[in-house]
Amino acid sequence: MQQLKEQISGLIITYNEEKNIQEVLECFDFCDEIILVDSFSTDKTLEIARQFPKVKIIQNKFEDFTKQRNLALEETKNDWVLFLDGDERITPKLREEIIETVKNPDAKDAYYFYRTFFLGRKQINFSGTQNDKNFRLFRKSKARYSKNKKVHETLEVSGTTGVLKHKLLHYSFENYEQFRNKMLSYGRLKGQELQLKGEKYNFIKQWSKVIFKFFKTYFLKIGILDGINGLKISYLQSLYVYETYRTLKH
Repeated sequence: MQQLKEQISGLIITYNEEKNIQEVLECFDFCDEIILVDSFSTDKTLEIARQFPKVKIIQNKFEDFTKQRNLALEETKNDWVLFLDGDERITPKLREEIIETVKNPDAKDAYYFYRTFFLGRKQINFSGTQNDKNFRLFRKSKARYSKNKKVHETLEVSGTTGVLKHKLLHYSFENYEQFRNKMLSYGRLKGQELQLKGEKYNFIKQWSKVIFKFFKTYFLKIGILDGINGLKISYLQSLYVYETYRTLKH
């Protein structure tokens, strides 16, 4: 295994990830520590994770994604961190690119990763996924997750940023039902976020945004080229918006 001059901490937050945890922890094989913040999983997630000697497990009650992520950052001993979700995988080429990047004395402070999306094992090429990128590799001394975000966490970077060439593999949803449940959950969290900002329910705003979200995903983001999966994704994206504003009623 290639030795790193700059050590990297692998970070992940989990809840009932027994189907994913083995493979994603293997992606951190070049990290000298792995911090796992778990929301009291009820499946075999932690049992599997304990088989990896580098893993440090912290259990913390889930309030929102941002708090879990920032807790993971607080527990790391290294400045460089690689933060993955349970449904993400790095390829051998991306692995080498990460290693070379942190060895570079002129490295930026944070790097975006583009992602290749899959619904089940079917690759999704459009529907907005073609522009999707997230910070996954960064110096914790230069970054924190914005505290006013409950979902779709935003990393605030006080430094330079770059983009890695190779893509993450994102096995985002196993099936339609899981996708639907996730969008409803995200919608409720987004609604709570808007409530904290003082936003009130508005029928016209809700439905205009729902319709536009479908139109944007299916036509402007050419989800139509993804066939039936593009139609499903466009519908579920609009369902997320519907649930966001429905939450404001309560």
